[in-house]
Amino acid sequence: MNIDIYLRFSTRPGQMLRIQVDFPGVEHDLCPVIYPMRYVDHGHWHIQLAFTKDQTDVVDKLTYQYLFEDENGVVTKDYCKNRFILLNKPKKELVLLDSWVDMGALANVFHTAPFEHIFSVHRKVTKATLPKAGFSRFIVDAPLLSSNHQLGLLGSSDVLGNWSLAKVHTMQFNGNHWIADIVAAHSQLPFKYKYCLLDADGKFIGYENGDNRKFSLQHSPNIPCLIQDGFARFDNNWRGAGIAIPVFSLRSSKSLGVGEFTDINLLVDWAEKVSLRMIQLLPVNDTTSTHTRADSYPYAAISAFALHPIYASIETIAGKKHAKRVKSFISRKDELNASAGVDYEAVMNLKWDALTALYQSMKEDVFQEVEYEHFFQENKSWLVPYAAYSFLRDKFGSPDTSAWGKYALFNHELINLLCSPEAENFDTIALHYFIQYHLHLQLKNAHDYANSKGIILKGDIAIGVHRNGADTWTQPSLYNLDMQAGAPPDDFAVKGQNWGFPTYNWETMKADGFAWWRQRFQQMSNYFDAFRIDHILGFFRIWSIPDHAIEGIMGRFVPAIPVSRNEFEQRGIFIDYNRYCKPFITDAVIGKLASHLADDAKYFLQSNGDSTYRFKSTFDTQRKIEYYFHTEEKTNTQKELKQLLFNLQSNVVLWPDAENKDAFHFRFNAFKTLSFQHLDDHNQHQLSALYDDYFYHRQEHIWNHEALEKLPALKLCTDMLICGEDLGMVPQSVPAVMSSLGFLSMEVQRMPKQLNTPFFDPSHAPYLSVVTPSTHDMSTIREWWLEDPNKTQQFYNEQLCQHGDAPTTATSHVVRSVILQHLASPAMWAVFQLQDFLAMNDCLRLEDPYAERINIPGDPNHYWRFRMHLPIEELINYDTFNQDLNYLISANKR
Repeated sequence: MNIDIYLRFSTRPGQMLRIQVDFPGVEHDLCPVIYPMRYVDHGHWHIQLAFTKDQTDVVDKLTYQYLFEDENGVVTKDYCKNRFILLNKPKKELVLLDSWVDMGALANVFHTAPFEHIFSVHRKVTKATLPKAGFSRFIVDAPLLSSNHQLGLLGSSDVLGNWSLAKVHTMQFNGNHWIADIVAAHSQLPFKYKYCLLDADGKFIGYENGDNRKFSLQHSPNIPCLIQDGFARFDNNWRGAGIAIPVFSLRSSKSLGVGEFTDINLLVDWAEKVSLRMIQLLPVNDTTSTHTRADSYPYAAISAFALHPIYASIETIAGKKHAKRVKSFISRKDELNASAGVDYEAVMNLKWDALTALYQSMKEDVFQEVEYEHFFQENKSWLVPYAAYSFLRDKFGSPDTSAWGKYALFNHELINLLCSPEAENFDTIALHYFIQYHLHLQLKNAHDYANSKGIILKGDIAIGVHRNGADTWTQPSLYNLDMQAGAPPDDFAVKGQNWGFPTYNWETMKADGFAWWRQRFQQMSNYFDAFRIDHILGFFRIWSIPDHAIEGIMGRFVPAIPVSRNEFEQRGIFIDYNRYCKPFITDAVIGKLASHLADDAKYFLQSNGDSTYRFKSTFDTQRKIEYYFHTEEKTNTQKELKQLLFNLQSNVVLWPDAENKDAFHFRFNAFKTLSFQHLDDHNQHQLSALYDDYFYHRQEHIWNHEALEKLPALKLCTDMLICGEDLGMVPQSVPAVMSSLGFLSMEVQRMPKQLNTPFFDPSHAPYLSVVTPSTHDMSTIREWWLEDPNKTQQFYNEQLCQHGDAPTTATSHVVRSVILQHLASPAMWAVFQLQDFLAMNDCLRLEDPYAERINIPGDPNHYWRFRMHLPIEELINYDTFNQDLNYLISANKR
């Protein structure tokens, strides 16, 4: 059997196309095979694949994919995931005219999990076979086609109806595509054609968008021909609305002091009632490091795979059979739920005791369950090390693995012995298996229940992992443990952010095809249909802070092309290392920053023999200063003095490059430092030009390359819908890269991405985006309204188009107007915090707007404890509010 494949694809000299084939009859370890294609004419690339009878007797279909290589050797795979050709006998020859599918093609979004499994229409399927000799099969994809619609085909030739609406060909659906077999379609070449929309009775509604399609490929009329046209060109303007809320913030009559996975089912019932189609959660992984409130930070997971025990429903695990075993624990429900927020330590202590008691009562039965055994075998690669880590953390009283003696370095043999069923501490370790199993069941049940109601769950993938967690312990080579991830300064955190996570060693991760990430995505797909990539900018470049620093301002972007000494000298700047790269400290500098603390500060300094000072070696890093003050009484004066010393530490213009002594990186906002301001006008002017080039021009190519090294490979390993949190200092290449991958961007009204623009207008949002008036990392609408009266006045007049003075507080009518703006946006998703929804109703909103806040990014010690102030059951029964919200969402066709 011979198959002639023609791919419609325009190229430039030096570019190449190949085809990757999973070849029938070849040993699997030799597959796939890659063949070069040949440029023919009219934008066609060609290859002929020949199969022996023995091969077609063994395999009834082949799968294939196209590879494009540009002039620089960069290879891009075409994104059609389901390319195959049936090798039915007794056909001898076949012609395929094919189309390339870009990863970023809009229609690909409608083949992600939410649309494939939840929002799509299930229709009658026609069995796929090869067309007969003399027939041409037209094949096209039309995702999200309504159940009231079907596709048709019309064209300029006789057999295609000569554009007569009365002669339209009704197409059939084969499970993946719409097909139409037309006899002798190639008898009148060239011809033009278009796909069209028909109603359920076959009546013509309209043509697809764009120019006519054209077929001009010469081939024998006796050979069947497949014409694969990619996607039909119809407007897909599906839009949905969702709610964003952390699981810990949920409140129900059954929850035990904190939101639980079983509360999601109740939230689904409410969401269905008001026509919401998405529930977006914060990370739900285990963050137990210190057993204190510091563990409330949901982005510092000790395992990227383990779920947090705090979300376990004790009553659900116990059931009726073991209800008495946990009665004393459940009796504290009213006490814990009386708190406005989560009492993290009290809840965790109670749940650990309850879970331990249930384990002792249930372990024999649970560990014999077939479903448990399946769970364990599927997850033991991370579950066993996680359980061992958790045991050793508690045994040694520290998450710092360097204090664990012989277990300091992960060793498979030692861990297998430690976790053996015959080991002395097996029950303490197996308790974690038991807990993770039940967490899995409860979250999986919530996901399945949501899907059954036509609602998807959206998860959140944190950009980092805990520095002293199970992941870094088991696979330390995947991380740069001497660095810390964070973010540069912005309006929300003027000193930048230091998240404390180690940065990723991307070269090592790439070497095994990003196996850790693929496993992470696979784990998430058990529970979520979509996910948000926290700080997607970190895949382009990460703000990397040395481990000796405390503040985010001490970091720089990695990777980054440094400025060479020669570049400085070409501009008449001669680098004095101590002047530019060391803290610039003089009496004048200290006096400018905090003159009343000058004498106290000099205890930490020593003179350079001129008018400048340097830090004593015992205080020459922020980490050393932090340690010194950690042991001191924390008076206001001491706090102020520590901050002064931190400010002096960061009073530099350049950071030296770690690998090249004659190359340098600019400190962020260097021009705002007193070190910079004490330079002469010439140096300031020339440095400003280099600074602008360093941050806004020279890095773009390398950052674009970094993202395209990672993100396409990660997208290929999941069918979940992907949204990137692309907020902050956004490189110019980010929008184009995200568009090319089909990722949804995030658009926040008060965080415009366009310079010198006070607000983002939701009506200008791209379709592939998520619009929101606020996120968990910022104030709600009501709190924001109080932050800057001048700003809110401008917003009131310009964005809400209201005349006169703005109200001093965000009234229910103001909040309603903001929400309506977002619901009317062309964006695919409009997502809202529950607090903003409730603020539309004077009876349901919290009295104190400041109590609505979930997180303050500038505070590294923030206590994450916000809970909704009324039970979900009560919200479900608040008919007036629910009817109003349902009307707003439905009226805006979401």
